[in-house]
Amino acid sequence: MSTPRAQYNCLKCPGYCCTYPRIPVTDADIERLARRFELTPAQARRRFTKKGGEEGEQVLRHKDDPIFDTSCRFLDSETRRCTIYEHRPAACREYPGSGRCGYYDFLASERRRQEDPDLVLTAWVTDL
Repeated sequence: MSTPRAQYNCLKCPGYCCTYPRIPVTDADIERLARRFELTPAQARRRFTKKGGEEGEQVLRHKDDPIFDTSCRFLDSETRRCTIYEHRPAACREYPGSGRCGYYDFLASERRRQEDPDLVLTAWVTDL
C-alpha cells in the first residue's frame, strides 16, 4: 500500500504547526535531541522540554515569535523552518496525521475568496 500524497506544501507555510502550545515529546524524542546536541537525556529534557497539560506529559519549550506570539524553540524565526528537522519529535514527523493540513486549507480558502494566490502568505512574509 502506498503512502497517501500530501495535499499541502509546508514550504509555503510560516510554521503554524510549530506554534501549537503543546508539542508532545516522547522519551525517544528526548534521546534523539540529546544525541543531536551531545547532551545526556536528562540535560536535553531540562533544556528543551517542560511539563505539559496532561499528567507526566513533556512538551517542547517555546520562544517569542514575531508572527504567532510564541513558537517552538527550534523554529527559525527568519526562515520559518525547523532547525532540527532530521531530529524532530514524532509528533512533528506525523503531522498532520491525515492528508490535509488545516492551516493549508485556511490559506487556500482565503486565496480563492480574495482571488489572490499569495494574499495571506505575502502579507506575513514581507513583515518578517
